[in-house]
Amino acid sequence: MRVFLLGCAAIATLSACAPQVPDSAAGVVDTGRGVGFNNYDAYQAAREAQLNGTAPAVPAPVAVQSTPLDDAAEAAAARLAASQNSGDAPLDASPSNPAPQVVANAAGISGENDFTAVSAQRDIEADAALIAQNRAQYQVIQPTSLPTRPGSGRPNIVAFALQTSNPVGTPLYKRSTFRAEAKYAKACAGFASADLAQEEFLAQGGPQKDRKGMDPDGDGFACTWSPAAFRAARGG
Repeated sequence: MRVFLLGCAAIATLSACAPQVPDSAAGVVDTGRGVGFNNYDAYQAAREAQLNGTAPAVPAPVAVQSTPLDDAAEAAAARLAASQNSGDAPLDASPSNPAPQVVANAAGISGENDFTAVSAQRDIEADAALIAQNRAQYQVIQPTSLPTRPGSGRPNIVAFALQTSNPVGTPLYKRSTFRAEAKYAKACAGFASADLAQEEFLAQGGPQKDRKGMDPDGDGFACTWSPAAFRAARGG
């Protein structure tokens, strides 16, 4: 009997020390209800339905209503489908986005490449007469000798180029081979362009003389200068 009384006292002590479980739904402390369930009976019923395999009631589906598209909306949808099939950027399928208007010919743009536009203005005979008129007005200007530069005593490299006919690298004049490569590199390095080098070469007695070693192969053309461009402008 004494042991039974001691056991009841221990159980009562432990019950008094048990923490109270808060009710998250009601916001109050209640040791007789679970956490997170506002209605324990509803929870128990739902749990039993799961155990028994009874499916909960499913609300009836809402009927979908449709409205036929008007002509503008159908045209926009057709343009959208065409743009997606062609790989172009999609268009805004909206009645407020009408189809673009085709511009036949804006002001200031010539219609000479449009056969329909040209045929409305003139026939083939008139077009042929216009071509013949343009050809009659075409003039070929023949090149003439360049005038000398007044007030300058420097040689004219253009006139010199047109007076020559030998290819570049063909020796015509005697040259010294003593330190020819070193003298050539040093002399040509002092000029900003090949034209200036040729001009100085002619001013120093070239092409017969080559005091600075600017024409080691003796073709009459100093450093890297060539008369080919001037000959081509003359036509040969």
